[in-house]
Amino acid sequence: MLVPVRALADLDPGDAVRLEPRFTPDPAGPGVAVFRTEEGLHAVDDSCTHQDAALSDGYLEGCFVECPLHAALFDLRTGLPGEGPARRPVRTHPVVVIDGMIHVEFDRAGEVAA
Repeated sequence: MLVPVRALADLDPGDAVRLEPRFTPDPAGPGVAVFRTEEGLHAVDDSCTHQDAALSDGYLEGCFVECPLHAALFDLRTGLPGEGPARRPVRTHPVVVIDGMIHVEFDRAGEVAA
């Protein structure tokens, strides 16, 4: 299942956009943060695994996002935590661009596509 997020032209490098939970297969979940870095597009659950802070409000540096609450650092390519208090990774999501529109990919069961 592909969920449209935003036109690629409307997301500048270094910016993020939040896909609200109601638009994902898990409406009770954290939503998804889509980041445009110099390397490309990356999507992760929009919630720090240390405490519930929106990563879409975080500070982007390269392919890493820093949580705005306690400075936990996550690699957007893998979801793995780096510096800071977070010890658990954030879930990553496949991102595709079709006809200039950014989409996050989920499988039919609502899990992240492989």
